[in-house]
Amino acid sequence: MSRLGSRYMPKHWEINMQQRLDAMKVSPAAFKAMAGLQAYVDQSGLERSLLELVKIRASQINGCAYCLVMHTADARKLGENDERMHLLNAWREAPVFSERERAALEWIEALTLITDGHVPDAVYQQARKHFSEKELVDLTAAAVAINSWNRIAIAFRATPQLKIAKAAA
Repeated sequence: MSRLGSRYMPKHWEINMQQRLDAMKVSPAAFKAMAGLQAYVDQSGLERSLLELVKIRASQINGCAYCLVMHTADARKLGENDERMHLLNAWREAPVFSERERAALEWIEALTLITDGHVPDAVYQQARKHFSEKELVDLTAAAVAINSWNRIAIAFRATPQLKIAKAAA
């Protein structure tokens, strides 16, 4: 490990990135329940491209490499460009997102970082300007789903499906 990495990495973090277990095989019923929620979100009527943007943003916040690889690939298939995806980490300063996308990104951040003070009224009011009540419930279900998937992937170290050569061990 580099000096920089060891200096800033908490002592309890491990570098070993081998998958711990395959949660889907170990507990198919849990996967089926999660897949049910995901199916609802996917059929909710919210724009697929918007859903992928919020999945990417939540996965960035949570540090889920598996989900970042998956959802950036899915977003590209829907026509999303790399520039906008690269700017998701700084969406407030990037003029490439619509007001609806900005409201969704702010909502997903508030839900993902819920311990930072719950969801502020101003965030809710902004989201309500751009989403119907049902859409906001569906966007919240999307937040619940991606944050749950992130936690499963992180807990059991799901291995990202990369197209590039694996880094040297």
